[in-house]
Amino acid sequence: MEGRGCNDMLVCHHGVHPSLVPQAMGRLGKGGGTGPYPLGELLFCSAMCTHINPCSPDANTLWHGVVRRKAACNTHGQDSSYFLGWQEYEKNPYDPKTNPSGIIQMGLAENQLSFDLIETWLELHPDALGLRRDGTLVFRELALFQDYHGLPEFKKALADFMGELRGNKVKFDSSKLVLTAGSTSANETLMFCLAEPGEAFLLPTPYYPGFDRDLKWRTGAEIVPIHCSSSNGFRITKSALEKAYQQARKQNLRVKGVLVTNPSNPLGTTLNRSELDTLIDFVVAKGIHLIGDEIYSGTNFADSPSSGGFISVLEAMQGRQNVSDRIHVVYSLSKDLGLPGFRVGAIYSNNEAVVAAATKMSSFGLVSSQTQYLLAALLSDKEFTRKYVSENRRRIKERHGRLVEGLRRIGIDCLKSDSGLFCWVDMRHLLSSNSFRGEMELWKKIVYEVGLNISPGSSCHCDEPGWFRVCFANMSAATLDLALRRVEDFVVSGGHSSGDDDNGRSGRRRYRIKKPSFARWMLSLSSSSDRRSERGC
Repeated sequence: MEGRGCNDMLVCHHGVHPSLVPQAMGRLGKGGGTGPYPLGELLFCSAMCTHINPCSPDANTLWHGVVRRKAACNTHGQDSSYFLGWQEYEKNPYDPKTNPSGIIQMGLAENQLSFDLIETWLELHPDALGLRRDGTLVFRELALFQDYHGLPEFKKALADFMGELRGNKVKFDSSKLVLTAGSTSANETLMFCLAEPGEAFLLPTPYYPGFDRDLKWRTGAEIVPIHCSSSNGFRITKSALEKAYQQARKQNLRVKGVLVTNPSNPLGTTLNRSELDTLIDFVVAKGIHLIGDEIYSGTNFADSPSSGGFISVLEAMQGRQNVSDRIHVVYSLSKDLGLPGFRVGAIYSNNEAVVAAATKMSSFGLVSSQTQYLLAALLSDKEFTRKYVSENRRRIKERHGRLVEGLRRIGIDCLKSDSGLFCWVDMRHLLSSNSFRGEMELWKKIVYEVGLNISPGSSCHCDEPGWFRVCFANMSAATLDLALRRVEDFVVSGGHSSGDDDNGRSGRRRYRIKKPSFARWMLSLSSSSDRRSERGC
């Protein structure tokens, strides 16, 4: 059986009848996500079928009792176009010597710009890496069981570093800090602590695609979008907040809070004082919580507060009464220090009940003792952190400008931004039609013909087709320049790439990356791991 307009047989992970393919792959607006498109839009198939949701009792036969429905449920979000781009990159990764016509990874928000600064510090401080204190080996001390509250010296160093990134306008008490295995774990833990299954958090659009997994999958919480528009730079307004709140009520969802990324992923913007005041007023009036995911706080490169600048939600709440126990912050070292593999995240809250509950939950995702020991030494070196923060921001600003100016010369604009490891790029004028189908068509050309993996706005739940998130800090300047040449070639040719020669230079040879059948894509997704998520942080 084929879906209407489908070139490939639709099969689920176990090869069963297409009627049991997860609902998240079905009709537009009927999928597993919120907004005008499903998480798993049929990228290689125009079928508009409605399928059974594996999270429902009707899908028991689909999984044959092998795993529980929650584990198999597509609210994990791994079938989104965001993850498909990662998969295609991994099949054909660009390498300047061995694969010069491969796909360049521009969908990874990873900071590789300042590794040399950390490497130099490690060479000068061999004891930290060698697990020694004053020349004496501390291996046994670190290898034994550690209290899940974390090493006191690391928590203090991390709290001080978080304060430094905020210009010491906020003082962090290490006793209110809960360590987690990255910000993914931190956000899920907060959802578990604050929301019962079926209760909701409001999130402004566009938002990071992984939140569909991080916030919902295991907790049972729901996301209701706060619809933001390019007409005001995707700023959060009081009316948009209220509309989202009322929409949740129509869906019989109790709203427990608002979660914002500040600086924003994927926009690269920071919340201004007016937005922060609006958010705080809103959560106080509704008696709900506010989570500030501030993992990009150290990437802000605004020259002065008047030209933008990052303001923590903890700074914005100062001087207000009866609000501190409703505001919580998530942080990690993945973006600012570029250490996603170290798995270091944190929750900060003034709410004693939240800290106590999150601390108990943290036993399921601890930070290893040797990692804490190493980073305690690194972050306690105030001279190093001061120089690193300054130089890292300078490098991010330079690379951001390189991408923005390069795209501008091609006739492509970006949303004005001052933070993050990416730009929010406006390609609406390149769409064949002003629709999400048009966006998917353009995105497929960019992946398969131009050879760039970028993230379509629909995967970020953007309400307007034609926006894309493009990352710039996970590659060399030469690779970024090559990516820009590929885009220019594509635009000049009227939407068709002529490809690169064997040295990566723009040339006559047209290359096409073979598109996988939809069935093969689905089967491969069933065995893929979460390592493709940039928030391995």
